[in-house]
Amino acid sequence: MLDNNITPLQIFNFNKNELINRFNIEEEFAEHILDKEIRKKVNKDLEYMLKNKIDYITFQEDKYPQLLKFINDPPIGLYIKGNSNILNQKSISIIGARICSNYGKNATIYFAKELSKRNINVISGLAKGIDSFSHIGTIQNGGKTIAILGNGLDKIYPEENKFLAEKILETNGAIISEYPINSKIEKINFPARNRIISGMTTAILVVEAKKKSGALITVDYALEQGKEIFVVPGNINSVFSVGTNELIKQGATLVSSVKDILNIVFK
Repeated sequence: MLDNNITPLQIFNFNKNELINRFNIEEEFAEHILDKEIRKKVNKDLEYMLKNKIDYITFQEDKYPQLLKFINDPPIGLYIKGNSNILNQKSISIIGARICSNYGKNATIYFAKELSKRNINVISGLAKGIDSFSHIGTIQNGGKTIAILGNGLDKIYPEENKFLAEKILETNGAIISEYPINSKIEKINFPARNRIISGMTTAILVVEAKKKSGALITVDYALEQGKEIFVVPGNINSVFSVGTNELIKQGATLVSSVKDILNIVFK
């Protein structure tokens, strides 16, 4: 078992015998950790992080999102670009469909603006659609927003959101990821990323979701984590509302104004 008092830097500087004896690992694994080529890659990544002002916050640090510590399988650390001081402030996650209607767009911007007016930070995934409008609505009101990526911070995905990512940083927000620099953009990473989107907040707001929307994965994580689930009701004739309306049937809290949220989690 890892001693919580041992830092990653100390581990990086251990010799082979120390690694074997302290962590009870095989000699082959210890040699892999000490491999010169791997060390070169790590140093190259560290140089990139320093040059691009990317920090790494470990599980043991006070700046690490405290709510995230209580989920199943919390990240051992987070790469962060931007304002680390907001990671433990009041926040809510706003999620939904990547392809959304004008109704969904307007509802998202409304809730993001009204929440940020009350100094509640908005967290989302920097994806197309509802995620993007969550960040945009917050920025338009001068609020702070946090984007959670499913890849390393050396790339912004989707590429069309590079400008939005820059705006997030310019307005004292943050972009974070559990994935190292130069990680490949893989589909499997995004569902795992969703546990962080829900895990960092006390509640999530779902605006639009199809029957099999990826947003529903985040809802599953949120339910497992004991978070409040808020849902904006949708047009019964819209494919973008099938998932959200079903959540309401299952017991999620229907919201039509920001007061519906404030009265429950931000009194």
